[in-house]
Amino acid sequence: MPFEIPDRWVWDCWIADDGDLFHLFYLNAPRALGDPALRHRNAVIGHATSTDLREWTSHGTVLEPGAPGEFDATATWTGCVVPQTAGWRMFYTGSVFLAPDAHTNVESIGAADSTDLHSWSKAPSPVLRADPRWYETLADGTWPEEAWRDPWVFFDWDLWHMLITSRAKRTEESADPRDLGVVGHATSRDLSSWTIGEPLSAPGAGFAHLEVLQALEFEGGHFVLFSCDRTHLAGDRMSDRAGGVWVAPRDPKTGWCAIEHARLLHDESLYAARAVRDREGRLSLIGFMNGSSTEEFGGRISDPIALVPDPDGWPSIANGTVAQ
Repeated sequence: MPFEIPDRWVWDCWIADDGDLFHLFYLNAPRALGDPALRHRNAVIGHATSTDLREWTSHGTVLEPGAPGEFDATATWTGCVVPQTAGWRMFYTGSVFLAPDAHTNVESIGAADSTDLHSWSKAPSPVLRADPRWYETLADGTWPEEAWRDPWVFFDWDLWHMLITSRAKRTEESADPRDLGVVGHATSRDLSSWTIGEPLSAPGAGFAHLEVLQALEFEGGHFVLFSCDRTHLAGDRMSDRAGGVWVAPRDPKTGWCAIEHARLLHDESLYAARAVRDREGRLSLIGFMNGSSTEEFGGRISDPIALVPDPDGWPSIANGTVAQ
């Protein structure tokens, strides 16, 4: 059954597998706020465990915002967890809103360490901030936030790679300031020291942002998973008016993501979905249930939704329909 907490909204999530238990980390905020839009500036990170990805035991909050003046002073947002030599490392988004009544905010990527996935100790400073050589920053004045969030870390070609929700620095070739969503990229040999590189996709692919990225291997093919709702489509995609969870091909040798060829995998009744493999090796999506445009925000996390290959070998939803 979907994971939910009666008095709190839960939404973006990520999963770590210790071999015995699946550990779900999720954003959450009190429903007492009244307006679901306020959850973003009141988000903390919670923890739950399960043996089957369906029945979850909640363990409460594991990470909260920092003190005033710190890079995560307003809220702690989406991240990922990877194993390291002595335990586990979580990468997460720290957000600072610049005014109580404005959307303007600056995002940075922080880290926290754990030996047991239950208790976490934050690193005192951010690990990464947007590099203005290649990425848009708030000073550019083209977008109401400095987008640098949702880190997804994986090991490939003898390096750790981090995919980051970001926006390209505007150039004369990228004339549309809305259509700048790209796959940000950084690499590391030790999970501590990171080098930011150029984006792994080109702007102008029809997305203002690519949220909750994940590199995905499926049936021998390589893909990147991301989410973009209809209100953040750009260019020719704006006429489609259909957003949600997307998938695009990824070159495993170069890491390049052909976002211009992205296909809609699930409409936005499911959002910020992660691909996760169960104990039998089956790959499924787990994301938060967004509700339709006429429904109240869902604020709960779905059961696994099975993925199967479509005729082109791309991942698709097993029953070919929208699942709730």
